[in-house]
Amino acid sequence: MNYEFTIIVPIYNEEENLERLEQELSAYISNTKTGTQVLLINDGSSDRSQQLIEGICGRHSEFHFLEFAENRGLSAAIKAGFDHADTPLVGYMDSDLQTAPEDFDLLLQHIGEYDLVTGVRASRKDSFVKNMSSLIANKIRRAFTNDGMDDTGCPLKVIRTEYARRIPMFKGLHRFLPAMILLQQGKILQVPVRHFPRMAGKAKFGLWNRLLGPLADCFAYLWMKKKYINYTIAKKG
Repeated sequence: MNYEFTIIVPIYNEEENLERLEQELSAYISNTKTGTQVLLINDGSSDRSQQLIEGICGRHSEFHFLEFAENRGLSAAIKAGFDHADTPLVGYMDSDLQTAPEDFDLLLQHIGEYDLVTGVRASRKDSFVKNMSSLIANKIRRAFTNDGMDDTGCPLKVIRTEYARRIPMFKGLHRFLPAMILLQQGKILQVPVRHFPRMAGKAKFGLWNRLLGPLADCFAYLWMKKKYINYTIAKKG
C-alpha cells in the first residue's frame, strides 16, 4: 500500500495505555481516507511496553516500531520518527490518548495550504498547576519566537516530511516545531482539537520540564535562529 501519512507515537513506560492506543489508532486507520501507518517509538521503557508494542505490530501490518537502547527523551523520539518516516506527511501524538487520533483529519484538511498544522487543545482537562505552567511557558516562548502559536505543547501535529527532516533537533526542541518551520519560510496554522483527561499511566513532565526547561530552551532557539542556514536554489545545471 502507498501510505501518505505516518503517525509517530513516542512511548515511555505506557503499558497501561497501549491496548487502548492500539484500538483507537487501528479504528482511525480503518476510517480515514488518508493512507496512514503508525511508527511506535519505544524510548527505552523499563516496563512491558516493548512486549506489547511487538504484539501490536504483529497484529497490524500498518504498525511498525523502533526501540531505543536507552531512554533519550521526547525530542529524540520525535527526531527518530522524522528520520525513519517514508511518507510525504508525518505527524505525532502522545500515547496517553489525551488527544484523539480522529482529530488528525481536522489538521489534514489544511495541510495542502500549509507546511505544519498543529492542534490547540480546547477546554484542557489537566490540573490547574499544569494548565497554568503551560500557559506561562507558551507566553514566554511566543515572546521569543513570534510564531503566533498558543499551544505548542499540544501533541497533535501534521508536518510535511521534507520540512520535518530539515529541523536541527536538540533536546526540548519539540516545543519549537512551528518556529522551526517558520525559519524554513514555511507556513503554519493552528486548529482547535479535543482534549481528554489522562486515564492511565503517569505524566512524564513536571514543573521543570514544563516551565523552567522551556525558558532555557528559548535562548538556545535564539542562538539557532541567528545561525540557521537557509537557502533557495535559483537554477541547477
